[in-house]
Amino acid sequence: MEIPLSFEKSRPIRVIPYQQRWPQEFAEIAADLKEALGDCVLAIDHIGSTSVPGLAAKDVIDIQLTVTDLSDPEIPKRLKQGGYTRFTAEFTDSFVGMADDSPELQKRMARQKEGQRRIHIHIREKGRFNQRYPLLFRDYLRASEVTRNAYALLKERLAQLFPESSEGYYFIKDPLMDLMFEAAEQWERGGRKR
Repeated sequence: MEIPLSFEKSRPIRVIPYQQRWPQEFAEIAADLKEALGDCVLAIDHIGSTSVPGLAAKDVIDIQLTVTDLSDPEIPKRLKQGGYTRFTAEFTDSFVGMADDSPELQKRMARQKEGQRRIHIHIREKGRFNQRYPLLFRDYLRASEVTRNAYALLKERLAQLFPESSEGYYFIKDPLMDLMFEAAEQWERGGRKR
């Protein structure tokens, strides 16, 4: 992989200390999403760093919607009717060693309602690799204080190195997350003890 000499500017990257308000904000948004989506959604989960008590994070609530079928036309229809914006019909996650076009990485994305706090809505199919990944990653960070603290430090340093480039921030952070996921899988196979 060639290392870019520079990265495009983007929205500023700002990692802040854990906020006690994040779980309540998620709960309120999840209730609204459940009302909008009804039986189109199997589960609504708080994922990402704001879902891990004590973990520093960007002030963005990440939400995973688990669905039966990504191509269900009711999902974008109901999200749009509910006021949610920027539905993306084609989107994939990435994972080291897995082809970008793998069905295991397919997802859809949506964003917050106009005027609502910043959120990322990740829509993934039940049982796919990318649906399991953020849940296990979250649970592992909740259980491992050493990993949680090291991950927070990494994110804070990356935000210092790339204060205006999410591209640079994720260029380093994403492969490390994949490495940490391997540790999370071993933790899960060992009975989730810590």
